[in-house]
Formats: sequence, C-alpha cells, structure tokens
Amino acid sequence: MHTSSERPAWKVLLAFSIIYFVWGSTFLAIRVGVRELPPLLFAAMRFLAAGIALYGWTVLRSERLPKGREWASVSLLAFLIFVLDYGLLFWAEQRVPSGIAAVMMATIPTFTALAEITILHTQKLTIRLAMALLSGIAGVAVLTTRTLSLGGAPIDRIGAVALIIAALCWSIASVLNRKLPLPASKAVSSGAQMLVGGIMLAAASALAGEFPRFHPSAISAGAWMALVYLVVLGSIIGFTAYIWLIHHESPTKVGTYAYVNPVVAVLLGYFLGGENIGPRTVLGTLLVLVSVIVITTARSKKLEIGTQGDELRTSDAPELTTDN
Repeated sequence: MHTSSERPAWKVLLAFSIIYFVWGSTFLAIRVGVRELPPLLFAAMRFLAAGIALYGWTVLRSERLPKGREWASVSLLAFLIFVLDYGLLFWAEQRVPSGIAAVMMATIPTFTALAEITILHTQKLTIRLAMALLSGIAGVAVLTTRTLSLGGAPIDRIGAVALIIAALCWSIASVLNRKLPLPASKAVSSGAQMLVGGIMLAAASALAGEFPRFHPSAISAGAWMALVYLVVLGSIIGFTAYIWLIHHESPTKVGTYAYVNPVVAVLLGYFLGGENIGPRTVLGTLLVLVSVIVITTARSKKLEIGTQGDELRTSDAPELTTDN
C-alpha cells in the first residue's frame, strides 16, 4: 500500500473531506427526496444511475467482468444491501430524522462484531469488545425507549425497527462478502452490485405500487437536486474518493468515516433540516459512537498486521455502499 507522502496533501485532504462530509450529508439528501418521491423508486433511480455509470466505466476500462458464480454472489449482496438495507433506510427516513437515521445505521459495526463472535467465531469476546457492544446497544435503547425522561420524544418505533433490520442486513452482507466468490476488482464488484440492486429496487417499487404515485411534474426542483446529489456526489465521486484512499492510506485512517459521518449527519439535520438535537439525541449518539470507535479501531489494528494491500478486505462494508 502506498503512503500518503507519495501523493499531494491536497488530494488526501479532498478525498477525506468527501467521504466525511459528502457521505455524512447523504442522509439529509435522502430525507429531502423521500418527502416527495416514493422511497423505493427514489432509491432505485439513485442506484440505477450510479450503477450504470460505475459499471459502464469498468467496461470501458476493459476490466474483467463478473462470471458465473460471481454474478450469483453479486445478486445476493445486492438484495441484502440495496433492497433490504437501502430500501428500508429510504423508507424509514419518511418517519425518522436524517441525523438519527445516520446514528442508527452507525450500529452496523456492532452487529457485524456480534456476527463474528457468534457465527463466524473469528472474533473473541474480550472485556473491551463487550463494553463496546453494550455501549452501542445502550445508544439504540436511549434513542428508542419511552421510559427514559431525557427530553424530546423517542423516534418512531416502526422506523426504528426498519433501521435496525437494515443495519442487520448490511452486517450479514459484510460477513458474506468475505466468503462469497466476487470479482477481484472492487470497482467492478461495486458497480455490478449497484446496477443489480437498482434493478431489484425498481422491481420492489413496482410491486409496492409506487409507480402510479409517481408524478414527475409534481416533484420540486429540490427533490430532483437531492437525487442528482446522491448519484453524482454520494455514489460516483464518493466511491472514487474511497477507492483512491484505500490504495494510499491505512485502513485505520480510512475507517474513521464510520464515526465522522453520523456527527456530520446530525449537525446538518439540525442546521439545514430543522431537526432537533436534545439530550436524548446527544446521549444516544455518543453511546453509539463510542461503540463504533472501539470496534472499528480494534478491527483495523488486526488488519494492518497481515493484510496490507488487501483493499480493506475484511473491515470495509460490502464493496462500496458506505455512503448511505
């Protein structure tokens, strides 16, 4: 893996700014869009456009495309990531503030660690890890429970359940990503997953009866701008910055987006989206972030010992889709 000293400092700073702030802002963009666009159709439009662009780019570069069993793996991951994870996220943001949605989705490392301990047996339950897991679970409880007097109402229960299921699906996909046969190129795999996921989301949208409710002429410019922002900045440019960083920076540094994104999302939701930040939000966010920081730094240390140059293979989310 190359070091950042081999690249201009401004490129490193720009790439980190993109995965920190652009990916953090995508939650607010999603909320803007789902106010007017049917959620599954909105997600389908985003990932179909981004998938066509990214997969088409790999075709033009004459990269090796998925074959046989790889397409089956791509399809399974696409279903878990796009239909279940992103589909539920877009749907839930009709009911849950964007900042809180980002915090809830930040529990993905917690669920992934639990899967590694209980299913894969690739991680041992240390005291440090146990405390991190409890912190993440406590953060979710603070955001959702009605028994604590913390000021402000807890988030919508149905929306909270949808976000927890979404995080679980991502965690399952992350675990499967390490076992399934996939294209060697991260760009090819990510582009293929987005393309297939976009098609699946479009089918899910049709089955959910969203098409008759879609009237393009009634959609405001703001909602269309949110879609363009998610496609161009959130997916295409964000993905490019991420891929560049994992080739030139350590997994520990790149992985910091996992606990910067929720903070950015909460602040943007407050300043630009009119969302409240009360004691409940602050405490729940802090508990989840403590969990994420402990879990991701522990995993990154393990990676750096023996997998340099392996493209963050065992700690990143399934290929791309860290942008939400």
